[in-house]
Amino acid sequence: MQRDIEDIEFSIFDTETTGLDPEGGDRIIEIAAVRVKGPDRIAVFQSLINPRRAVSEAAFEVNRISEDMLGDAPLAEEVIPRFLEFTKNSCLCSYNAPFDLGFLNNEIRTVVRAGDKDGSFLTEIPFSSSGAAEEEVVIDILKMAKRLLPGIPRYALWFVAQQLGVQIEQKHRAFSDVELTQAVFFKFKEMLRKKRITDFMSFSSLFGVGPEFLDNVVSQRIAKLQEALDLGARVKLRYLSSSTAIVTEREVMPKQIRQERKRNYLVGYCCLRKEERAFRVDNILSIELL
Repeated sequence: MQRDIEDIEFSIFDTETTGLDPEGGDRIIEIAAVRVKGPDRIAVFQSLINPRRAVSEAAFEVNRISEDMLGDAPLAEEVIPRFLEFTKNSCLCSYNAPFDLGFLNNEIRTVVRAGDKDGSFLTEIPFSSSGAAEEEVVIDILKMAKRLLPGIPRYALWFVAQQLGVQIEQKHRAFSDVELTQAVFFKFKEMLRKKRITDFMSFSSLFGVGPEFLDNVVSQRIAKLQEALDLGARVKLRYLSSSTAIVTEREVMPKQIRQERKRNYLVGYCCLRKEERAFRVDNILSIELL
């Protein structure tokens, strides 16, 4: 049975950091999250983290978190396990998730090297997984913005919020940015409901991050399309347009599946347009053999 996204618990999180390069030694200095289900906020998490290193001038100019503010803050060895416990059994979400996940996984590796006394649960967060459990999928809200608001001039969080009518200022502190991101996320959920994209599998396949998960979804769809090709059957597609973000239903006679620039396309005769068209496989919401 497909689960509705309103029945899923999401942990929307944000980080502030000493700089932009976790592999080069930059660390998280603040992390915050809100846990939500449907329209409700269930719980909140917020903590500064002492990074045991200097904060770059560029980072301070953005977040205004000084080294004096971090002197008495708890270390990552204390904060990160509490954060992972807070988000357990929920779907992680972030605006530009690969950035935040890069830093979070770096902190997890650092904690493990320092000696994880609690043991096995301190494992890296996968960018996603081939499994369907919501706690194994990470949603990128920036990806939602690019797919649901195609063609806007920029995708900075504050600008996307303005486009959606969200009147919350971006202050570049973790908790305030989480609140802004939550408001944007809720607006996008409203848009998706109007488009009848409400099941978690479609939602996660459109907006999840990580090659393993996305390759698995695309492989399943290609297998279904290949079945139609083998049978010489038409298919009914629900399809999200990349250029307009409009969802349409199309009857298509498949002709071939091809790959261009690392993307997979179904090429076939579209009965709606009465011409041959190419459809991005990762924009196909459902496939029905006719």
